[in-house]
Amino acid sequence: MSGMIDFEAFDGLGLAELVRKRDVTALELLTEAVERVERHDPHLNAVVRRFEDKARAAIMAGLPDGPFSGVPFLLKDLGAHYAGEPTTSGSRFFADYVPDHDSEVTRRYKAAGLVCFGKTNTPEFGLSPTTEPALFGPTLNPWDTSRTAGGSSGGAAAAVAARMVPMAHASDGGGSIRIPAAMCGLFGLKPTRGRVPMGPDAGEGWGGLSTVHAVTHSVRDSAALLDVVEGADLGAPYWAPPKARPFLDEVGAPTGRLRIAFSTRPTTGVAVDPLCVRAAEDAARLCADLGHHVEEADPSVADPGALGTAMRAIIGANVRATFDERAEVLGRAPGPDDAERMTHAIIRNAEAVSAATYARAIRLVHATGRRLAHFFQTYDVLITPTLTTLPPHIGELSMMAEDMAGVSERIGALVGFTSLYNITGQPAMSVPLSWTDEGLPVGVQFVGRFGDEAGLIRLASQIEQAQPWAHRRP
Repeated sequence: MSGMIDFEAFDGLGLAELVRKRDVTALELLTEAVERVERHDPHLNAVVRRFEDKARAAIMAGLPDGPFSGVPFLLKDLGAHYAGEPTTSGSRFFADYVPDHDSEVTRRYKAAGLVCFGKTNTPEFGLSPTTEPALFGPTLNPWDTSRTAGGSSGGAAAAVAARMVPMAHASDGGGSIRIPAAMCGLFGLKPTRGRVPMGPDAGEGWGGLSTVHAVTHSVRDSAALLDVVEGADLGAPYWAPPKARPFLDEVGAPTGRLRIAFSTRPTTGVAVDPLCVRAAEDAARLCADLGHHVEEADPSVADPGALGTAMRAIIGANVRATFDERAEVLGRAPGPDDAERMTHAIIRNAEAVSAATYARAIRLVHATGRRLAHFFQTYDVLITPTLTTLPPHIGELSMMAEDMAGVSERIGALVGFTSLYNITGQPAMSVPLSWTDEGLPVGVQFVGRFGDEAGLIRLASQIEQAQPWAHRRP
């Protein structure tokens, strides 16, 4: 097939169009994607499981006539079950957990014609902004293999950046779509809380902090994928405000003159790398040149320290509950070798989280969302750096480190711009608008009003036209 078309020249929708026109077959695309995994993954460790036999069987049985019919796709090994294949969540304690059903998002991906053929690497239960699980080993950044591809959707981002596939499933509980997108030069949109269902196994992730979507090269792929998976599933406890029209229709639509706030100061007060600051400043100037009103303004948080404590309590309690449920199934508690050092600490610390403490943490999260909603009455969009630093080197943020306090502090600093919008539930996206002189991508975060993915997609499309990025290669 490689002699017929240039696989890398097309995004997901472009490949689907080739299949529709019969310029290429779904089997040829799958073969190309598998060959690319075999060529690149030994150097990157992005794909931890393959099941192309099932993918071929799905093609031979006849794919649905969806918007992505015939396009090869990878699922993150966390939060997306594929019946009969393990979902390890990057954890040795779950290494042999094999669900007998698809997650709702997997079902919707299949209904759109996507050909799922593998799982991507993730840190243990998505607890780190770098992907270095003891179970599978670290995922390396295609732009600099001494550095992390980010986390927790690091395997997905590395696979897409290396052009193994044009897009891949991802999830985000503290920045886990936006962080690896920024580190790997991709477009990464975190949807509004409740936009994408987590059923049938969960009603929400981490008390509503986590959500599901993808990392892509093009804005239109992200929009079309969101159309595929958005909307409440049966029994959903809540859902996001309904969209006015398909998100794909927002691509190329007029943005109007937006009121854009711009800040390079994280609410946590940590230092920010000058290159990350410069990337955000350049993006603010670009938006001004595009005709938008841009001014410096900071969203305020009443007590950042208390908010961080609340987030840790919510995540810790949820992780503890998950491990307790698995222990009941296995008939034993996790031993020293069943989970990583940091995960064990999180499980132990969760013992001190009382029901009242958890309830107060949820109340503070909700109060913060309301506080930020007032800020976004004045502004349509907020621009910040996505990250406070360039991608760390492999090992710097290891969940097996002896210096757990130091690693926790560095992780908290790294997510200084992203995690706030998991707390508020707002949509936010990382856009690849800058590269260092050494060739490392530097992402810029754009945050929208609750429920307004449409506005972010329109702006992202406008920026993509003004300053394209998909032509760049590691």
